[in-house]
Amino acid sequence: ASYGPNPICKGCLSCSKDNGCIRCQHKLFFFLRREGMRQYGECLHSCPSGYYGLRTPDMNRCSRCRIENCDSCFSRDFCTKCKTGFYSHRGRCFRGCPPGFAALEELMECVEGCEVGQWSEWGTCSRNNKTCGFKWGLETRTRQIVKKPAKDTIPCPTIAESRRCKMAMRHCPGGKHRKRPAKTKDKKKKKKNLMERAQKQHSIFLATDKTSQ
Repeated sequence: ASYGPNPICKGCLSCSKDNGCIRCQHKLFFFLRREGMRQYGECLHSCPSGYYGLRTPDMNRCSRCRIENCDSCFSRDFCTKCKTGFYSHRGRCFRGCPPGFAALEELMECVEGCEVGQWSEWGTCSRNNKTCGFKWGLETRTRQIVKKPAKDTIPCPTIAESRRCKMAMRHCPGGKHRKRPAKTKDKKKKKKNLMERAQKQHSIFLATDKTSQ
């Protein structure tokens, strides 16, 4: 039966002009749709987004998913597809994956990620494999991979990092001071040669001046 322009009683075993379907045909799901203050029953082959089909001896019904941000669910407490922007993990929906799990973007799921251990203590401050002879050096700390990721495409967090540090001893005990770079020596040598050349030219000028007198 149809009431008005829309066939609101499609698939019904019993129907009301005001409330739509009251009982559905076999295999169809009863869905109670609300529009403002009004509500009416529909008989559907599959439940809409946010609902799942619950089959009972009495009547099959569309029951609401009770999981936040779930688009479709298998049961009341297990989501099979999350809303856009959320990752599915063990029947729940998350903005970001829990610790120890990585986001699989193509499926919008959380899978077992790369697990790393605790950071070690910072190592000795050194430079060029020396712990003295410089003012500044680098110190490093590391951590181990405890569990490899489920997929090779999932990267592991960094397992080593370094930072700038000040050496405890700038000059090595009992050793000579660090040699200056060759470039500095070349500059000094050029300056010395220029001074010697200038002194030589000055001496020649004085000798020439005396001769002319």
